[in-house]
This record gives sequence, C-alpha cells and structure tokens, in this order.
Amino acid sequence: AGFSLFKLLDDGSLDKPDKLYKKYFADAEKTSKIIKLKKFQGFPDVTTALQAATADGELADPLTKFLKKNVVDKKIQDKLIVDNARLGGLIKKELGIECESNSKTNELMRCVRAQLDSLLTSVTPEDARAMQLGLAHSLSRYTLKFSPDKIDTMLVQAISLLDDLDKEINIYAMRVREWYGWHFPELSSIVADNLAYARVVKKMGPRTNALDVDLADILPLDLAEEVQRQAQVSMGTEVSEADIANVQELCDQVLDISEYREELYDYLRNRMQALAPQLTVLVGELVGARLIAHAGSLMSLAKYPASTIQILGAEKALFRALKTKHETPKYGLIYHASLVGQTAPKNKGKISRVLAAKCSLAIRVDALSDEKSVPSTIGQDSRVAVEQRVRMLEGGVAHQLTGSSKGKSGQQSYSNAGAPLAATYNASADSTLVADKQKKEKKEKKKKRKRDDVESTGGDTTDAEEKQKSKKAKKEKKSKKSKDGSEKKKKKKEKK
Repeated sequence: AGFSLFKLLDDGSLDKPDKLYKKYFADAEKTSKIIKLKKFQGFPDVTTALQAATADGELADPLTKFLKKNVVDKKIQDKLIVDNARLGGLIKKELGIECESNSKTNELMRCVRAQLDSLLTSVTPEDARAMQLGLAHSLSRYTLKFSPDKIDTMLVQAISLLDDLDKEINIYAMRVREWYGWHFPELSSIVADNLAYARVVKKMGPRTNALDVDLADILPLDLAEEVQRQAQVSMGTEVSEADIANVQELCDQVLDISEYREELYDYLRNRMQALAPQLTVLVGELVGARLIAHAGSLMSLAKYPASTIQILGAEKALFRALKTKHETPKYGLIYHASLVGQTAPKNKGKISRVLAAKCSLAIRVDALSDEKSVPSTIGQDSRVAVEQRVRMLEGGVAHQLTGSSKGKSGQQSYSNAGAPLAATYNASADSTLVADKQKKEKKEKKKKRKRDDVESTGGDTTDAEEKQKSKKAKKEKKSKKSKDGSEKKKKKKEKK
C-alpha cells in the first residue's frame, strides 16, 4: 500500500521475541500500547509500487524522499528497524541512518504485518487487499519477464495433439484399407502410403471405374497402370454403392485430419523457433517439443542435468534395469534425433551422451537468455561439434590442425571423400565350418609338438619318472610324521 514509519514505545519488548506476539500483538488494544504510527505515505499507482519493490542494489527514489523528509530533516537519532539487512546497508550508506536487522527485529516485523489493518486506519482492508493483489500480479510479470512468445504451455498442448492426430490417422487409414480391401484387396500391396491410398479410393470409387479414372496426379505412371491392370482381375467381392459412399466419407476424414496435421506442424515449428531456437537446431522441432512436454516446461527442462536429458522418456526401462541389476538404457526421447539416428548402432550410446550434454547447454541458453539483446549461435556450433564426433567414431578424421606451436593454427574443412562407408552385415561370417577346421588344426599341432618333445628327450624320460617317484615318497613321509605327531598329542591329553 505504501511506506509506513512506526515508533516502538518499549525497547525492552525485544528481549523475549518468542513471547512478543502473545504479549503485545494478540489484539489491537495491546498493539496500540507497544507501537505507534508516525507517518504513512501510500503509493499513487501500481507502477510506483512495482518500482519500489523491484529496486535491487539501490534505493528507490520514493523511499529516499520519504526517509529524508521524515527522518533526516527532523533529525531523528533513533535506530531504524528494517526487515532486510542489505536494505539497511544501503540506507546507512546513502542517508547516514543507523539501521538494525536481526532475528528479533524480523519477529517484530511479522507481528506488525499481522496487525497492519488495525494500525493503518486510513486504508480499508478491502482497498489494501486490492492493492496487494495488483502489486503481486505486476511483480510476478516483472520477475518472470512475461512474453507471449515464451509460453511453453501452448507448445506442450500442440505436441500432445500432434501425437494424438498421428494415432487417429493411422487408425482411420487402417480401417479404410481393411474396409475397401474386401472389394479390391490387391490395392493394398500396390499403394503403400496411407494418404495416397485414401486419395485413390476417394477418386476411383468401385474398382470397375479404374479404367475410366486418371490416377496420374496421385500415383506414378507405373503404379497407376498396375492399379488398372489388377482391377480387371481382382478377386474381391462386389459391394453396393452405399458401402462405397461410406468408405469414401472415411477417406475424407483421413484427408482432412492429415491437412490439419500439416497446419499444426507448421504452427509447432514456428513456436519452437520462437521458444527454443538453439534446441531446435540440435534435435529438431518434434524431439525438442517432446522433451519440453515431458519435463513440463522449458524452465524445468533447463534444470535437468545432461544425464537426465539423455534418458528422458525411458524411465520405466531405467528403473526396471536398476531393479533387475541389468544394464541401464543409453537413450530415451533423444534417440529419435537425426544425429543419433545416422550413427552406427555401436556408437549410438556415445553420440546420445555427447548430444545430451550439448542440449543441456542449448536449453539453458533458450530459457535464460534474451535473444534480442544477445543473439547466440551455440546451437549451430554444438551441432557441428557433434557431427565431428560422429565422423571420428566412424573412423574418419574430423579435422586437421595445421601450423606450428608459435603461430596460429588453421582448421581445415572436413572432406568425406576418404571416409569409410558404414559397416554392413557380413553374411559369410555366419558359417562355422572355417572355425571348426582351425580348431582341429590347432589340436593336431599341439599333439605333434608333444611327440617331438618326447622323441628329442629320449632317455631323459626315465630321469623325470624317478624325480616324480622321489617327490611322492617325500610327501608320504611328511604325512606319516604329521599323523604320528597328532597321535602323541592325543595320548598326552588322555594322560593329563
């Protein structure tokens, strides 16, 4: 509501802060005996109140004028109790007023706020609550830096609706194929795309119209001719015109939902460019939007470490692995990013870890920076770094550094001419005949070596046999001695 200056009538009341409320602030009568209002100056509007509440690191002009007029000019020498030690330091530095702020004064300030309605008689409780509500809304907008382009709630709803539309399109398209397949089953094997299938059924109707309808605007010429050829020899059943009309209406639904899905995707892409441009460069619109939707908001996602972003979306697999003591998952939603998809299967875990680290930096830039004042290219730089890492893991050289240690080193652009192709499946490795032959050859070589050793030693074998016999004799003597010693000990114990 404004600035208020009170006078504490009893300084000894702060000696026992625990009993302060019960003793002096339980009701309005007791409060009037311990504290008295000296001056109150209300805020003329919400802008002034917001300026006074958000002044960080310096004194607001309205507060400075209020203290000069009511404390400095009147030459009051008493200490000024404030609820913020930093504010007290600024007041002492600029105005020279001794301030006090500790646990006892904080308890006093809480008690004053509890009886503020009875102390400020010039302001009604209804007006005070209305002003507090307006100031709270203004302060929230200021602290959050509210911008319509930064609303991630719309993005979360859009990506959820996009996933629902994909499911509906797939369900409707499969229903069209199953329904129309009774009449023209060969069409499903010719036309693989669901939208093209729905357009063909919508335009052709019964299969008997295949020769009269031009499908060149929907299908390639070879497929259109194949459709006409198969329509003449189809094994499907005959259906009525009412059945075809219902199938065509379902095709209209598929096409309409597909068109709306494209419009929604354009909207989602534009929102991602405005909300998280750096993340979009790294993982794309869909993956970035799903990460934000899974976390709840962009700010919540910015608080996650890179290790959490890497497995975000694979929580069930993670806890199942921890419970069964198996290997934990290496990636979650980030697996669908193009940078992870283009790598070899053995390197997907490494690339997902690198990409998650880069994404955590890009997300924090999107969430906490102001693109208008400081444009950032961290998304592009991070993508280039991840692509270089992919090339290095595939066996190619990402870049070469030239120059000596004294001068500046130049960076050459990467050339993919000498890079090896992606690893392919070797079918010949499935045969185990070669491995069996190699094992047999090794066994035969070992047997030959043993025979050669025996032949080369000749009479030495007898010496080895004699040594083994002497060793056995020594062991037998030792075992006899140990048995005799144990028997003597037992006899001694029995005599005792």
